[in-house]
Amino acid sequence: MRRVFLDHQSTTPLLPEVLEAMRPFLTDCFAIPASLHQEGLQARDALQQAREQVAALIHAESPETILFTSNGTEAVNLAIKGAAWAGRKRGRHIVTTAIEHPAVLNSIEFLESQGFTATRVPVDDRGFVDPDRIRRALTDETLLICVHLANHDLGTIQPAAEIGRIAADRSVPLFVDAVAAGGWLPIHVEALGAGLLALSPHRFHGPKGAGVLYRNRRARLTPLIHGGDQEEGRRAGTENVPAIVGTGVAAEIAARELDHRRAHVSALQRRLLDGLRHRVDHLHLNGPDPGDQRLGTLLNVSVEFVEGEGVLLMADLRGIALASGTSCISRSLKVSPVLAAIGLPPGLAQGSVLLSPGRDTTEEDVDYAVETLGGIVEKLRAMSPLWDEFQRGNLQALTPARAAR
Repeated sequence: MRRVFLDHQSTTPLLPEVLEAMRPFLTDCFAIPASLHQEGLQARDALQQAREQVAALIHAESPETILFTSNGTEAVNLAIKGAAWAGRKRGRHIVTTAIEHPAVLNSIEFLESQGFTATRVPVDDRGFVDPDRIRRALTDETLLICVHLANHDLGTIQPAAEIGRIAADRSVPLFVDAVAAGGWLPIHVEALGAGLLALSPHRFHGPKGAGVLYRNRRARLTPLIHGGDQEEGRRAGTENVPAIVGTGVAAEIAARELDHRRAHVSALQRRLLDGLRHRVDHLHLNGPDPGDQRLGTLLNVSVEFVEGEGVLLMADLRGIALASGTSCISRSLKVSPVLAAIGLPPGLAQGSVLLSPGRDTTEEDVDYAVETLGGIVEKLRAMSPLWDEFQRGNLQALTPARAAR
């Protein structure tokens, strides 16, 4: 059976070049960077090269600003908890948005249990945060601002640079969660005004088992993991050298291919949306229209009178891999907190489907997905009591029948 992978926002396939770069460090070059012999030096040199490659991707001022962790979630935890504990003499207040990734919001919730406070700034119905509301949320006790570059659920690209200027004016450190955006959007950490920024390599064709935290030299961090003096004493533990090497190569390729990747996935995103609007009645786009304000790898639509999980499962049986809800919480079968935060009615939120094209997705893949999903929706609606009530005129639709056709 033909398989079409439209879940690239959750993860991406490892590039062959990345695997080949990693292979020697899985076999012959097995020494750890802490060792003083020549084999250890080889591992240290590999880590240094990876720092340089990642620093180039995000236009960091120095490779020494790059810290490696085990994944994006750990990078986020280190940024938020580490900055909070290091800056608690300044104050105990954090400002963030209502639609951050669970790694961000749960880290802040944990800090609240430890005596910190937080303000979660609301967003509009497309997921944008107003920088002025961030400004007004700041107090003399604010020690950190946390905001994503692109939303993991909607694809909304936030005005992070404007927020960075506000942070600089108030001398408040800014943490940018760039996990969804890394490798797909241009990132200039200094232009963003980011003191801290997190990346997840497996989101841009790198390996799992590695994460990245950029730390401006002025940003203070208290370590979460204690032990040796790896990563300048900020993240103890033997480094995952193969994964870090792969991270560096994936970053280098992403930097080289960035313009092409963005154009490719953005065109496919538009094709997906146009096709679905033509094929499926009562379809609602969540987040901004495709374009400069939306990440090209993520399309979130709600199909009224069906459940997203049902669409997902039937699509999988027909050869299409997609998602319904945030990848980190989708198994809980809950309505996305992001969709709730933008005020989407529960009937639409439950019908949310995420389609995420990638580097190797083709127009033929998109067309197959559109036609297949159209048939799935028809079948599910034929079994839906709500659809039956709507057809009888006893229920009003929340979306137009011929939206944007």
